[in-house]
Amino acid sequence: MHTQKQTSRPDQEAYQHQLYPDHHGHFGTFGGQFVPESLMPVLTELEAAYEESLTNEAFQSELRHQLHSYVGRPTTLHYVPRFSELVAPGVKVYLKREDLAHTGAHKINNALGQGMLAKKMGKKRIIAETGAGQHGVATATVCAKLGLDCIIYMGEVDIERQSLNVFRMKLLGAEVRSVKSGTRTLKDAINEAIRDWVTNVETTFYIFGTAAGPHPFPRIVRDYQSVIGIEARKQILEQEGRYPDMILACVGGGSNAIGMFYPFADVPDIQFIGVEAGGTGMETGKHASTLVAGRPGVLHGTYSYLLQNEDGQVVDTHSISAGLDYPGVGPEHSYLKETGRATYASATDETALRGLQALSRTEGIIPALESSHALGHLLELGEQGKLPEGSLIVVNLSGRGDKDMMTVAKALNVTL
Repeated sequence: MHTQKQTSRPDQEAYQHQLYPDHHGHFGTFGGQFVPESLMPVLTELEAAYEESLTNEAFQSELRHQLHSYVGRPTTLHYVPRFSELVAPGVKVYLKREDLAHTGAHKINNALGQGMLAKKMGKKRIIAETGAGQHGVATATVCAKLGLDCIIYMGEVDIERQSLNVFRMKLLGAEVRSVKSGTRTLKDAINEAIRDWVTNVETTFYIFGTAAGPHPFPRIVRDYQSVIGIEARKQILEQEGRYPDMILACVGGGSNAIGMFYPFADVPDIQFIGVEAGGTGMETGKHASTLVAGRPGVLHGTYSYLLQNEDGQVVDTHSISAGLDYPGVGPEHSYLKETGRATYASATDETALRGLQALSRTEGIIPALESSHALGHLLELGEQGKLPEGSLIVVNLSGRGDKDMMTVAKALNVTL
């Protein structure tokens, strides 16, 4: 990462020391490995293989080639003038178009990297979890390309609301296993995937979908997703001659957001805003705003913020967006919150739907419901007078909205 000579704030200096987790996988106090003893050898093996791949020029060259020729990178950084006018007078909004990547979302960046790593390690059986289905589709896509067996765990509720992506996964040759326990959403899909992994560690590679989970997953996922921010950093300088004042991204587990934030981390004057799912409103308790309303605890092998009751039990979440319907978050986001380097906000289902409709009608781009939370929140910031004239803003458009059309139609009381 290129470093500029700039005056750093105290919180920025703190974050600079944590650009990588320490050797125990901690970002400050967050992260680590809270897993059964049987998984420790495979995590150690994974970390060693990943470290070796970083200096393996043949691996890196092939990864770059596939990102370009197969995924379609670089994706564009696209100025949206009519949406900008809607946000606030005199601001310029750019979208990082991850919706244009192969499979329609940012998830392919990480799935490709981990899939290639799995093949390099000789692991031919791949498992993954998915919420909105985009990580499942990306993993199934990569497995089809690389000739790997693929099993996707998906909550029963998510299977119902993301039936199109379920069909895509099956068409690509994946086995989709319905998870009927708990809330039957992403949290429970991860639980089942981990149970599978513990049982089949010798033959199985778990392609974790977000920048959470036990070390080294938060770092691996972040690094593979950093291609987003690396490209955006170069593109904004080419198009505007300066860095943005603000970068927004939706946050569920946090992979698209950390992939965008991380390469800009050494530029102290950029405001990072992560937007979580506010569901039907914070006051109703039916939301998935982990960093806004949660407190630190352990979930899925890592110490991070999570939504829990007074007894420490993980609570149910709600979001119109399956990809944000998760009670935890990646540990690096928790560290960003604690240091003040990033701020986190909540956007309701209604706000997300507004963002989706606004971008669709002003720019002819239908965003995923996940990304729509960031778009809707940006509209609210403009209405609140919090965006000075001349502000340069980048929003990570993490995926396209095709998968969400049935959900959106139902929410808007439209009969198809």
